[in-house]
Amino acid sequence: MNEQLQPLKKTARTGKAGRSGTQDDIVYAHIFEAILEQRLAPGTKLSEEALGEIFGVSRTIIRRALSRLAHESVVLLRPNRGAVVASPTVEEARQVFFSRRMVERAITELAVQHATAEQLGELRHMVREERDSFSRGDRGAGIRLSGEFHLKLAEAAGNAPLVSFQRSLVSQTSLIIAQYESGNRSHCSYDEHMQLIDAIEARDAEQAVSLMMHHMDHIDSKLNLDDESASDDLHAVFSHLLKRPKVSAKG
Repeated sequence: MNEQLQPLKKTARTGKAGRSGTQDDIVYAHIFEAILEQRLAPGTKLSEEALGEIFGVSRTIIRRALSRLAHESVVLLRPNRGAVVASPTVEEARQVFFSRRMVERAITELAVQHATAEQLGELRHMVREERDSFSRGDRGAGIRLSGEFHLKLAEAAGNAPLVSFQRSLVSQTSLIIAQYESGNRSHCSYDEHMQLIDAIEARDAEQAVSLMMHHMDHIDSKLNLDDESASDDLHAVFSHLLKRPKVSAKG
């Protein structure tokens, strides 16, 4: 099999992997994005053979990408049974949200102290893109941008370990929402995000933390134990890639 892959055209915003680079960087970024956009259902089997066919790379490349995702707790590697998208239990979901609240509080407090005018401008631009995505009915992109907003905010806090931890928590949260969100699909995260930026820009730590906790309450309030919204069909999730001509990437 030729180890060729079409990189994503979108501008990289978060994390070291970005959406370009080595082949396992690109595979990792595509799968991570599918999780953030809630296009991959919890429990989906991630067949190395199917993914290798979809991305046009060897199983070795696929295994590297899946190993990175497993390190972030969004993929489970099962000995002799292959990999699956993580399917958090109710208790695991509660633990993730508890950890997310603690991390978001710390990130918000640090962002009030350290966020630069340039970083705040980037955050505002991201929120506008998030709002526009929902307005045109592109819910997947809106959800992804909402998650990436929190990763960008973590970068503005200026604490590298928190960025790494937040990356895992944001992707796990997306899985939890895909698995447990109620039928009400209305979103106002972009309004809450913009209010949060205003408080950070004003260097009002108390108000910023209060807004962040309200934002987390809002996310939490929409969860139940029944609905699933993503797909377990790998070819359907990545169908847009199968239609593209493949080009070489660094191995």
